Amino acid sequence: MPGLVLNGTYTALVTPFKKDLTIDFDKVKELIDFQIENGIDGIVICGSTGESATMSTKEKIALIVLAVEHARGRTQIIAGTGSNDTAATIDLSLIAKEAGADALLLVCPYYNKPTQEGLYYHYKQIADAVDIPQILYNVPGRSGVNMQAEVQLKLAKDCPNIIATKEASGNMDQVMEIINKRPKDFYVLSGEDSLTIPLIAMGADGVIGVIPNYAPKQFSEAVSHALKGNIKTAARMHYKLFDLIQMNFIESNPIPVKAALAIMGKIEENYRSPMFPIHQDNRKKLEKALRKAKII
Repeated sequence: MPGLVLNGTYTALVTPFKKDLTIDFDKVKELIDFQIENGIDGIVICGSTGESATMSTKEKIALIVLAVEHARGRTQIIAGTGSNDTAATIDLSLIAKEAGADALLLVCPYYNKPTQEGLYYHYKQIADAVDIPQILYNVPGRSGVNMQAEVQLKLAKDCPNIIATKEASGNMDQVMEIINKRPKDFYVLSGEDSLTIPLIAMGADGVIGVIPNYAPKQFSEAVSHALKGNIKTAARMHYKLFDLIQMNFIESNPIPVKAALAIMGKIEENYRSPMFPIHQDNRKKLEKALRKAKII
């Protein structure tokens, strides 16, 4: 599907909650503005980092609508509409399209553990039913199944509106196979902050990341340098953030990133169960890393 370019740094945005654990929509707007002001290329709403697993369908729709309306075309809004139910995914995806989302992020069906053939037909059905740009999201660590390169490439070939993959398998060989064999205008986005610069050096187009939640300018500048071929400069910037990149997964995502934003005064540090506040020892390490990187 021509027209949408996916290139650069995309933030998998957290979802701020109030003390009563309802969504803090005012803070969502502030976070979107913070991202745009710091040069981000797009925002993913209702992704894993956004704690979509504990949101109702009604809440997801409200978030997507708000993000599109508040961004007002200033940046791309990508709606996380994937689930382990093909029919439910299609329903939410149609709503996201109607709301004006620029693209969909479709996580591999989790818990079901489908076969590779089942994965292909899951995505094919969504692509056939919803005429909007779509991004595959391969994250075996959360979904329990790895979508092999062969399947991703077949979907890229067979479905014109599947225009990209967010690859979070951590398997460099697999990602490079996709980059090497992909059709024209199929984008490969890193799903791992730490592998972004190496993958761009190998031909990837950008990242959907966690760290740009609180370091959007620093991380997007590193990605921009890498995309321009300034790998040594990008690497230096990467290593300045490396401790923080690792810290984001010292506990389950999005616990550390929400703690970081709370330390910065951007949000209240509230989580929906079974997520739980960061351990105090880890909070101290995180704060130290934020100071070292001059984020605070």
